[in-house]
Amino acid sequence: MKSESPLLEKSKNPLSGLGIVLWILGAALSFYLLFVLISIVFRYLPEPIGSRAGDFAEAASMTLRLTVWSGVIGLFLGMLAGISKISGNILIRSIASFYVWIIRGTPLYVQILFVYNALPQILLGIHIDVTPYLDEFKSGVLALSLNVGAYNAEVVRAGILAIHKGQTEAARSLGLSSSQTMLQVVLPQAIRIVIPPLVNNVVGLLKDTSLVSTIALLELSLLGSQISSATFKPVPVLTTVALVYLLLTTVLTFY
Repeated sequence: MKSESPLLEKSKNPLSGLGIVLWILGAALSFYLLFVLISIVFRYLPEPIGSRAGDFAEAASMTLRLTVWSGVIGLFLGMLAGISKISGNILIRSIASFYVWIIRGTPLYVQILFVYNALPQILLGIHIDVTPYLDEFKSGVLALSLNVGAYNAEVVRAGILAIHKGQTEAARSLGLSSSQTMLQVVLPQAIRIVIPPLVNNVVGLLKDTSLVSTIALLELSLLGSQISSATFKPVPVLTTVALVYLLLTTVLTFY
């Protein structure tokens, strides 16, 4: 029986450009409806939740914005570092390995504080003033992106190594360059393989956004802490915060 070459084989259910647009619009609509639901339904909950329903919706929106921006940037960083870690160039491979080693070996809490407090001073020492531009939100996004990017790099690297080397050999025999082979043949197949662990990383990222509260960015965890301290009612407040996180992760994993 003649075997069919897997090179450049289309997925049984390919995600077209229109499909991607519809997927993004559907996800955006779902989260928008979730925020509306939170702002409306929470109004009917007992105090100290009812009067702060709008605050919970705003904080949930901030948490989602942190996740989306960091997730997108972290995905590109992860692909770049993952490809670099298997590069034939020892310098590129070493830089990528050093980045992954540093990020995975230090706490995200420290990374956030370093980006917000230490990085501007380091850059100022070489006459680069980023203080007006690196506010709490951008600092949080940068730290979270670097963190999830390192974990994505290992996932992407594993996905690339999982592709049979015959794919590369067949692509090169057709005249594709090394970069074309990686970008057009190997990487698309690797990404399809590693989608589940990448989604897990994004879910973890959403929950890790709670650490951005350490630099006074008002997201869900900081809002919950402030309301708990002001009302001395941690049980209903923290239960509500946990419920909102659960709703966000549920919608995220659904898509």
